Amino acid sequence: MPFALLMLAAGLVAAPGADARDVEALLRKYDCATCHARDEARTGPSYVEIATRHRGNPKAAAILTRVVAKGAHGSGPWPMPPLPQVPRTDARLMAEYILSLRN
Repeated sequence: MPFALLMLAAGLVAAPGADARDVEALLRKYDCATCHARDEARTGPSYVEIATRHRGNPKAAAILTRVVAKGAHGSGPWPMPPLPQVPRTDARLMAEYILSLRN
């Protein structure tokens, strides 16, 4: 398997052609900003808080991809509803982007 494909499969690089603007457009498209913001908690945790919580976990992108599809109930009062209409590839790109964020 070529190295670039191996890195992509491992979630260490974004998909070809995906940059931060593309992923931020996906976050807007799927209304993620209704509950989340980059640096501030709203109904849900901030993206940076999510990244910090999962830092160092090699399964984090898969976990967040599954949360988008299936929903979850974290430590806050409101559960994240399932979003089955979000394609898995989009959910994975958004998860990898969020995990790349730092304070």
